[in-house]
Amino acid sequence: MGERVTIREVAARAGVSVATVSRVLAGNYPTSTASRAKVLRAVKDLDYVANAHARALAGAGRKTIAVLMFDVVGAFYAQVAQGVEMEAAQRGRLTLVASTGSDPARELALVQMMREQAAEAVVLVGGVVQDDEYRQRMARYAEALAAAGSRLVLCGRPAPTPDVPALVVEYDNEAGAHAVTSHLLGAGHRRIALLGYQPGNTTGDDRVVGHLRALADHGVPRSDALLYGGGFGQNNGYQVMRDLLEKTGGKPEFTAVFAGDDRAAAAAIIALRERGLRVPEDISVVGYNDDPVAADITPGLTTVHIPAEEMGRTAVRRALSGSPRAGQERHLLGTHIVIRDSVRRRPAGR
Repeated sequence: MGERVTIREVAARAGVSVATVSRVLAGNYPTSTASRAKVLRAVKDLDYVANAHARALAGAGRKTIAVLMFDVVGAFYAQVAQGVEMEAAQRGRLTLVASTGSDPARELALVQMMREQAAEAVVLVGGVVQDDEYRQRMARYAEALAAAGSRLVLCGRPAPTPDVPALVVEYDNEAGAHAVTSHLLGAGHRRIALLGYQPGNTTGDDRVVGHLRALADHGVPRSDALLYGGGFGQNNGYQVMRDLLEKTGGKPEFTAVFAGDDRAAAAAIIALRERGLRVPEDISVVGYNDDPVAADITPGLTTVHIPAEEMGRTAVRRALSGSPRAGQERHLLGTHIVIRDSVRRRPAGR
């Protein structure tokens, strides 16, 4: 490969000044049609690639929205990213998506890189363990990004303290858990196992709170709550259910299962079937998220729908409409139950 073509060479080829080339490439200064055509022709002929770092320092970088999340495989994360990308594209922005694996060091490096590249917004997605270290880290991110003219957006994760200048886009996680547990209780179930969530994670903790509140509203004592953590996802849901069935000899003390997410629910159904238990004839099962797997498995999984794509869209709309220094702003989106075939009404007296 040859040496990088410079902006001066582009200017010489087009027969215009370096300043004119910069204005055309920035796209935010008026230039004549003729000059613009000359510059674009020279850029194409010379295969010129702009120095992104230099352009960012000059305030003329390509407008970018960054999305940082635990992984890019989970349906929830993918749907949020899709919403961000679609809204950003409509507004003439590019989207950068990166995974952190919940590694604070990697997250910090990515936030710093986006700050240096003058991204207009940095969107952090998903539940966390909310401790003092997390609160301090978010405060540093928000202040550093605001100082660079960018905005920190917390999507589906809590804001640290009210004074931190972040945009928070949440969904009513607790209400969703309350609603789906109430659905099971309304079908006559009183012994409901809650499994496949991560204790200490804000997403899982909110679902436990909503679940317990529904039990209390229906007169089920908290001491009767069957709570089994283990973590989100397929592997955890399968292992927890398998262990529970092993301990009871395949005769569980519960009649229904509320899994922390749909992948855990699908895996729990597999473990139940391996023990000869039918869903929903023997055990009813519900999930959370309304991932594609919920509609694809048999029976179709009753679950809680999260407006993941709309969260991504809202994050971009609100981030671009306000000032990074405008202070903290919160938006709460609703959830609702999607009823399918995985819940059976329990006969009275049983």
